[in-house]
Amino acid sequence: MTFRPLHDRVLVKRVEEESKTKGGIIIPDTAKEKPQEGEIVAVGGGAIKDDGTVRPLDVKAGDRILFGKWSGTEVTLNGDELLIMKESDILGVMEKVAEPA
Repeated sequence: MTFRPLHDRVLVKRVEEESKTKGGIIIPDTAKEKPQEGEIVAVGGGAIKDDGTVRPLDVKAGDRILFGKWSGTEVTLNGDELLIMKESDILGVMEKVAEPA
């Protein structure tokens, strides 16, 4: 089954955090907070403005994003735990910086 978000909504897969610290201490699942970083899996067609025109979203599938702690609605699709959220819940896109030559 495939899923296509509507309008200004996006489908996000959380990026899992490391379960071990740099010093080698293993963090149990019960002590972990849910990550606030994810990768966009799918995007809707765009936000509908007051005049009826559609504004394309600023994000696209594959973008790595940061979002608020309580953002989105958790869903399970094809056995994967995902989030559906509005584009306005996204705090920013993480972009790779080019290495200096």
